[in-house]
Amino acid sequence: MGKKAPKASRKLAAKGEIKRQIQERHKHQKVKKRLDGRKPQKAVKPTKGRGDGNGKEKEADHDENIDGRENNEQDAKYGSHLFQGMSVDDILGAGFMNAEDGSDPVSPSDEDSDGEGSEGDDNASFASVDELSDEGEAHLHELSHLAQKDPEFYKYLQENDRELLEFDPNSAEKDVDMEGVEDEGRDDDSEVEETPILTKDVLKSWQKALLEQRSLRALRKLLVAFRSAAHTQEESDNKVQLAWRIDSPAVFRKLVATALRYTPVILNHHIPYKTLPNGKFKQPPTSKKFTGLTKLLLSHFHNVVHVISTLPQLSSSTEEDGDGRDIDITVLALSESAKLLPYIIGSKKAVKVYLKSCLSLWSSAQDNVRMAAFLAIRRLASSTDESILDLVLKGTYLTLVRSSKATSLHTLPSITLMKNSASELYCAPEHGGAAYQHAFGYIRQLAILLRGGMKAMTKESYKQVYNWQFVHCVDFWTLVLARACSRDALQTTGRESGLQALIYPLVQVSLGAIQLIPTPRSYPFHLHLLRSLLHLSRHTTTFIPLTPHILPILQYSLSPSTSGKTSTLRPLPLDTSIRAPSAYLRTRIYAETLADESIYVLAEWMGTPQVQGSIAFPEISIPIGLLLKKSIKSAKGVKQAAAAKVLVERMEEGVKWIEERRRGVTFAPAAVDEVRAWQEDVRVKLEDTPVGKALKLLRKAREKRMKLLEKARDGEDEILDT
Repeated sequence: MGKKAPKASRKLAAKGEIKRQIQERHKHQKVKKRLDGRKPQKAVKPTKGRGDGNGKEKEADHDENIDGRENNEQDAKYGSHLFQGMSVDDILGAGFMNAEDGSDPVSPSDEDSDGEGSEGDDNASFASVDELSDEGEAHLHELSHLAQKDPEFYKYLQENDRELLEFDPNSAEKDVDMEGVEDEGRDDDSEVEETPILTKDVLKSWQKALLEQRSLRALRKLLVAFRSAAHTQEESDNKVQLAWRIDSPAVFRKLVATALRYTPVILNHHIPYKTLPNGKFKQPPTSKKFTGLTKLLLSHFHNVVHVISTLPQLSSSTEEDGDGRDIDITVLALSESAKLLPYIIGSKKAVKVYLKSCLSLWSSAQDNVRMAAFLAIRRLASSTDESILDLVLKGTYLTLVRSSKATSLHTLPSITLMKNSASELYCAPEHGGAAYQHAFGYIRQLAILLRGGMKAMTKESYKQVYNWQFVHCVDFWTLVLARACSRDALQTTGRESGLQALIYPLVQVSLGAIQLIPTPRSYPFHLHLLRSLLHLSRHTTTFIPLTPHILPILQYSLSPSTSGKTSTLRPLPLDTSIRAPSAYLRTRIYAETLADESIYVLAEWMGTPQVQGSIAFPEISIPIGLLLKKSIKSAKGVKQAAAAKVLVERMEEGVKWIEERRRGVTFAPAAVDEVRAWQEDVRVKLEDTPVGKALKLLRKAREKRMKLLEKARDGEDEILDT
């Protein structure tokens, strides 16, 4: 009767650990045998003539004695007492597999392994295969005597490790080699396993569950499929593994449209958010359902941003709405993603990525995509989080500045659209405090650039001011202040805007930039800033003295020295020029262009409520009339002189019109309230004044000429009067 297995071993056997350990140790022993067989071995030669000396001969005799003793011990071990004195751990460790049947199976080629290098190693590794086969036969012999020596353990092996008792030495090596083949087969099967194809029927089942049950389970499936649609290109490049394969363009468009439209509806049903009376929204309160969906929503939102950034290049990315009209998927993604913002504003990273994508489209896409991107940006600015509002205002302005670095006939309309839309963000009543801080800082930057140019007076410092970015920045802030501080806004709110205090520094910066380089080549730059200040003066109650900067341009265009030089140059496009080339100086075409523009700007300034509607208009017009009459007398160009003469005549008629209405005035100039009341009555009738009527004619002629230029630019046959 053999020794009974310890209690710990029985517990391991009950859990099935012994079988697993036996298998692992079998594998370990086989690998170890193979590695040992790879080591180069020197064959022992009993012949005395092969020895190199007496010492080596003695060493060979000693090795032979050792081998003889080992063989005797192995023969004794293979006797009737094979496992006697061995514990269960020794048996489980497969110690009996270390016994070798007979002498070492060294191949003849190993005799010269020291001289053959790698060839000897390979031969040794092949010889280990024979060792394993001999070892397998010895192991089978040991198992045949186990039933007699230790019946209890033999019974245990029958119940738990029958594979060990049914050991086949011929298939042992085959099993080891087949393991790698089986693993490769499993990998091949997993690769062959195809991704399911999304069909319209599956999509309709999800839509039905979403509409009828507002199912969150269906929403999860839909968003997983949407991720597959968003990263279809990455899957084709073997970058990501997706859950669905979408082969049909119709299914792709339907899936994207369904995910974009249904997700906000389902979320608003399960997790409603609060909208304040001023239009701002708050993040939904923390709940178990909202917490569980946060990661899914963030993942979906990043997928939407990925779609927004990849689809603008696809001209065919359209989907039909309920009325059969085609809708751009990019526009749909922008409009629907804005509805998800209340659930995302808690993640600043997602907000920044979304804002960056929207700003990129707002500055470079088509007009319909631009407006959709701007609406999404405005929606993001409606968050109650002030830090997000700061990000939106700062990002909007900086994107505008970067986009206005170069201005041409093709980019000017898009820049104008960006300025008009960005000014709406800064003029929102609920953004007053943050808008003032940003406006103050950026106008101060313009003042710093101007101060640097006035102090350094170098070419590089002048370039910091005389560039398109400076022009568009001044124009943008005049748009912001004109909208925020307009008369309509004052009547609506009943109080002055917080941005009112920034009008004075902006005007000072603009006039200082005009005076920085008062040369004829810089007159286009001057006219840009004058038009911006004119817009600000027209829409606010601020009087801005522009005649000291308009009249020098008009005098230059009317002087005889500038009209005598003929040229075949085309008229200089002032809208897309800030500096006149040297070839245009002292040419008739340049003088006519400056005269037309300066007369129009002067007429616009005289037609503003602060000038034409002022009780002091006769006194304001005296120096203007004297300078113009003097320039007209010495003018050589007939066309410029005729236009200036018409303006002087209308101005004199306007003086008479004001003098007739102030004859019955009984109050003194110190009565400010009565003066304001009188001026308000006059300003209602400005369009009926002589200057107002002349301004109408100038505007119509200007609009007609602009239309003709656009048609000529588009290639249509139009004759332009020069």
